[in-house]
Amino acid sequence: MSDTLIHRGPDDGGIWVDESAGIALGHRRLAIVDLSPEGHQPMRSANDRYVIVFNGEIYNFLELRSQLESLGHHFRGHSDTEVMLASFSQWGVDGAIKRYNGMFAFALWDRQEQLLHLGRDRLGEKPLYYGWIGQTFLFSSELKALKAHPAFKAKINRDALTLFLRHGYVPTPYSIYQDIYKLPPATVLTWNGSQVHPNPVTYWSIKEVAELGIAEPFNGSDLEAVAQLETLLLEAVGLRMVADVPLGAFISGGVDSSTVVALMQAQSSQPVKTFSIGFHEDGYNEAQYAKAVAKHLSTDHTELYVTPEEALQVIPKLPILYDEPFSDSSQVPTFLVSQLARQYVTVSLSGDGGDELFAGYKRYFKARNIWQTIGWIPPMLRKNAAHALTSLSLAKLKQSTLGNKLQTIAEILKLPHADAIYTKLISHCQEPETVVVGGLEPPTGFSDRQHWTELTDFTQRMMYLDTVSYLPDDILVKVDRASMGMSLEARVPLLDRRVVEFAWRIPLSMKIRNNQGKWLLRQVLYKYVPKHLIERPKKGFSVPIDSWLRGPLRDWAEALLDEHRLNQEGFFNPQPIRQKWAEHITGEKDWQYILWNVLMFQAWLEEKY
Repeated sequence: MSDTLIHRGPDDGGIWVDESAGIALGHRRLAIVDLSPEGHQPMRSANDRYVIVFNGEIYNFLELRSQLESLGHHFRGHSDTEVMLASFSQWGVDGAIKRYNGMFAFALWDRQEQLLHLGRDRLGEKPLYYGWIGQTFLFSSELKALKAHPAFKAKINRDALTLFLRHGYVPTPYSIYQDIYKLPPATVLTWNGSQVHPNPVTYWSIKEVAELGIAEPFNGSDLEAVAQLETLLLEAVGLRMVADVPLGAFISGGVDSSTVVALMQAQSSQPVKTFSIGFHEDGYNEAQYAKAVAKHLSTDHTELYVTPEEALQVIPKLPILYDEPFSDSSQVPTFLVSQLARQYVTVSLSGDGGDELFAGYKRYFKARNIWQTIGWIPPMLRKNAAHALTSLSLAKLKQSTLGNKLQTIAEILKLPHADAIYTKLISHCQEPETVVVGGLEPPTGFSDRQHWTELTDFTQRMMYLDTVSYLPDDILVKVDRASMGMSLEARVPLLDRRVVEFAWRIPLSMKIRNNQGKWLLRQVLYKYVPKHLIERPKKGFSVPIDSWLRGPLRDWAEALLDEHRLNQEGFFNPQPIRQKWAEHITGEKDWQYILWNVLMFQAWLEEKY
């Protein structure tokens, strides 16, 4: 099981077993801080009470170490793992974990109390799966380790498959397998050896952070807000530059990554190593912007232009890399830039998180504008108008561009409230239960409104929902698997706890101005990079899946979407899939998102099941 994770830790490995207690811990190490044998895991605490396996970094470990030394603790090495063990001994699990500023997933065995504690960082940067295989309780950073257990039965969770078809990822707490779950971010699960379903307990709540931030907002001036955010970001970036190995950063030329790189370079006596991937298709290429920002900041920049053929070669690797179906197409360039960076560095900083915290996604503006346009219309009138447009498009304008547009408008008019617009915009498949055979869509943070915040503003509700699901289950999964697949550690400064908490105190007027997001973050960036190098339409970090499916990927897709094959496998109803495939090939409609979801499941099924 441990050997399946060598890519996450190629430098060292270890196993610790207490046969009498029925507990075994395995670890693979990517040495970042304290490269000596003193950082070896599994590691035992000085008082011999605790044993830990831990993936990630505790960025404030030197501060904690100083506190612990003043309380009488002694350290044999210089690793953050040893500091964690001392902190558990001093403050207990709950008291220690609340002090951590970092990204982490850990398993801690308490030999005295015979308890197993599983913990995960606040925003979900590091993964942790757990569940039952027969009579054995298992946990791991990736599913492939659980699959290596001889008793593992790979039974697919069809309900989770419906969620995957809607979102393009399997939302927490579910996994693609029955009885295997993701530990939610900011929780600790404690198992005493007898519980069948131990419940994760929250130690930090983004819901409370958001609600408190809105209730007690930052009331300083624009200049004071810029200064405070800059101070927080400088410290967050500085903490993540601590490493005993070569370090660099991904840069796309956008606001988030450019800010991270600018603040890195401001604190470095040497040119920061930066990396970007370019495509020859203009609509998908931002490499020239990254290069311009890197040149202005005088970084040591490396870029690689990738041909469609080279990008396509990544696709067969995706099922192995991600372990469960995952269909964010930016997984391809993310893997390629990680592969490039790993040739030069072992740690790379990334700019993820800015869209969720500072209102950067286009859908925030699109959803708000749609609701401002139709929300004033009485529901019954909207419903009647939708019926009329549907009848017109089906009767006279079928399969025309105008007919498709009228049908889209009709579907929007049917939506009962603003939040339904957001759900529609983030859904790749609107009715997944009609496509998945035997699957019923279970509740998630999106659909179960009792877990929503009390925020009255529509935009803030969208930002919150993205932070609790899309960010940890899509964005951070993509970054973790792509980077760790190349034995590269990716660090995300914008998700520093203090930055997150401050961002939620910032009024929306400091995030959105003149119908543009990230206003406050931009003001910090413009102190380091000229505005003209940044101001341009956002392209995103994606690849042209729509045209690839009609061109170089057509034969591959056709084989995976074969009607006989779909019937034989029994997971999908072939009719709606074959219809969308036919419409996509002819260019009649663009079904790239739902088709890519199905194809990523099919490719995963072929490789893994």
